[in-house]
Amino acid sequence: MDVCVVVPKNFTWSGALGKRGYAAWLAEGDPPNSPWSGTLWEYTTWGTQPDIQPGERVYVVCEGRLVGYAPLVRLDFELIRHAQGFVTLIRGGGAVAVTIPEPVQGFRGWRPRFWSRDQEIPVPESKEG
Repeated sequence: MDVCVVVPKNFTWSGALGKRGYAAWLAEGDPPNSPWSGTLWEYTTWGTQPDIQPGERVYVVCEGRLVGYAPLVRLDFELIRHAQGFVTLIRGGGAVAVTIPEPVQGFRGWRPRFWSRDQEIPVPESKEG
């Protein structure tokens, strides 16, 4: 099952001084359509354990739009209470910049992909990274 997560508008990363949100997220990981640097990138949130397997897609929403996905390398889940806990989605390279025609409202945690893959369209190459 593919999942979707949200990068907050106020997201920052120490290696992207002065950047926030989408621009900081682009600067943090291996950008779409680039060779893998060898670094594993983590996204940690809270909730139930998703039924996602390595190779399935972790989609990212930022600033009200779908901005792309990367294949899952590994899932770590630390159960805290009542089937809830810290969910860490780990990716390497292979990010792809895609979007869908409609806006996506932000949310906490993760959700299953809620659109059809045939709705996805490529995102033009960004100069923000």
